[in-house]
Amino acid sequence: MGMEIEFFAVGEGSTAGDAITVRYTDENGYYRVMVIDGGTDSSGEAIVDHVRSVYGPKTVVSDVVSTHPDTDHSCGLRIVLRELPVERLWVHGLWHHAPEIVHMFSDPRWSADGLAKEIKGRYPVIQELMSLAAAQNALILEPFATNRIGPFTVLSPTKATYQHLIPQFRKTPDANADYLKGRNIWLGTPKGGLWNAIKEAASQIAENLVEESWYYERLKDGGVTAAENESSVVLFGDFGDARVMLTGDAGINALNWACDNADALALPRQNLSLIQVPHHGSRRNVSPQILNRLLGPILREGSPSITSAIASVPKDDAKHPRKMVTNAFLRRGAAVNVTRGKKARFHANMPARDNEGQLTPLQLFAEVEDYGD
Repeated sequence: MGMEIEFFAVGEGSTAGDAITVRYTDENGYYRVMVIDGGTDSSGEAIVDHVRSVYGPKTVVSDVVSTHPDTDHSCGLRIVLRELPVERLWVHGLWHHAPEIVHMFSDPRWSADGLAKEIKGRYPVIQELMSLAAAQNALILEPFATNRIGPFTVLSPTKATYQHLIPQFRKTPDANADYLKGRNIWLGTPKGGLWNAIKEAASQIAENLVEESWYYERLKDGGVTAAENESSVVLFGDFGDARVMLTGDAGINALNWACDNADALALPRQNLSLIQVPHHGSRRNVSPQILNRLLGPILREGSPSITSAIASVPKDDAKHPRKMVTNAFLRRGAAVNVTRGKKARFHANMPARDNEGQLTPLQLFAEVEDYGD
């Protein structure tokens, strides 16, 4: 099966996002096209131009996937749905779950209809995506574990997990923490400005660098990321000669759920040809434990790379990907490539193309960010 996956430049400064196109041949030898996240409006426009000029002006996009509701991933999809014919939109309709989750919010006065209306109003981009898809009669589906999307299988989240995450999103009303703690799915991440302040404080601490080596790893287990990130759609693609895992902004919980579901489905989740570095290389989204599970244990120093990894970051973002994160991928046999404002193409059984965006893999950093003990 021929395939090509292209990561588009998204964002400026430290404001990142994801915008990905996938083209593959189906069992009948026909080309199919997918779009997974659209980044900002400008990256959405770049996707449209790319599809028309490279894939052909009459190309129909089989599947559009919105991995999670953050605008740095979803805004550009509005351009895609306005400008290109689309057969299916895969997106989580948060407010549709209100009748099943109304008891998970702290205020007992919420009705299902009132909660649905409130949540819908807080996610105008997702609402617009669904309206644009409906306007062209595209099928609207929710991506949950075990769903098949072209050559991909959704590994995470399950519907039940997603419903328990919605009350913990930064834009939804306050959650019933006691209820969620009793269900062992309480993340404990703060909402709104407090979460942003914590991230900024950690970023300032990490301005100092400390030594690291191949056998001395400073990345820790126990990283915590926002509930929206943990709701990210994790996709496993099997293209015959190439296996791919796309992670969006998934955190450690989501990646463990993905591994659990891959094992349950007997999918060969290791020996990947390509893995997306989650959340642009944030240290909160991976750990030694989950990387051992995804990629395998640390290899002997000097071992050849067995996997390609892509981190999507803006041109001027000096903080991502975190050095301790890329080092952790390298130790486990993943050659890390960083877009840094450039488009990157990964392909198998497809011809080379001019200006396809070859990147230079990173080397092991001798110094990494200092977050203290």
